[in-house]
Amino acid sequence: MKKKGTTWDTVVKLGLAMRKVEESTSYGTPSLKAKKKFLLRLKEDGESIAIKIGFDEREMLMSANPEAFYLTDHYRPYPAMLVRLSKLTREELSDVLKLAYEFVTSKRVP
Repeated sequence: MKKKGTTWDTVVKLGLAMRKVEESTSYGTPSLKAKKKFLLRLKEDGESIAIKIGFDEREMLMSANPEAFYLTDHYRPYPAMLVRLSKLTREELSDVLKLAYEFVTSKRVP
């Protein structure tokens, strides 16, 4: 079984490996943008990220791993969710980042 637990540094490394992803800031915290659009940000707790993702993917991920993927009332109406980095393997994080990247860079997103 793969070891759970990733860090912001891992998020950045995986994110910057994708095309047109750059470091930025959002709400005073470090963030990543894809093609100049918000992709994700480090939450103030330093242990979670807020990530933009489609509603269908969000429901699937939250059902599959509620320890890692969750919502607060603030994020409920938005195509986004929160991710506890300590509850994911590097591979799981990579998969979620790819889903979010596809969602943000898709032509379907307004």
